[in-house]
Amino acid sequence: MTGLGLIHIYTGPGKGKTTAAVGLAVRAAGRGIPVVFVQLMKNRPTGEVEVLSRLPGVTVLRGKAGAGFSSAMTPEERARSREIHHRNLCQGAELAREQGGLLVLDEVMAALKHGLLDREPLQQLLDRRPEGTELVLTGRDAPEWLLERADYITVMEKRRHPYDRGIAARPGIEE
Repeated sequence: MTGLGLIHIYTGPGKGKTTAAVGLAVRAAGRGIPVVFVQLMKNRPTGEVEVLSRLPGVTVLRGKAGAGFSSAMTPEERARSREIHHRNLCQGAELAREQGGLLVLDEVMAALKHGLLDREPLQQLLDRRPEGTELVLTGRDAPEWLLERADYITVMEKRRHPYDRGIAARPGIEE
């Protein structure tokens, strides 16, 4: 990939942040650009991760401890999730340094907000990312210090969502 790598933020309370990041990852992979997709805060099987992991030139790193939301995690699950997130962030950053291309940090905002990822390694990645590496950060409640660094900021706005009517996430649509 040539040229200056830019920082994208997909944030807001609406659906579509991960989907937008996946779309960009597919576009990059289709052009032969190496992709590292680091998904934090999620460990359930999803359609987007399934298809990304099959694409040539795409590396997927993901995971957390426990099956529930961060608010329901035990102290042990929180500690293990922090370890997994830190390891995946560092491994993703190292792969980006080696191969360039596109690095996606999906749900990084939630990991920061809920104390499951430290700011320092993310700050170091931003400060030392290799020239030409495009960086995508997703999740609700993007902190101001990240927004100030972004070249693209897209805010997903929820106006209506079936979950509000009690309709659970459906395979192939929301997961």
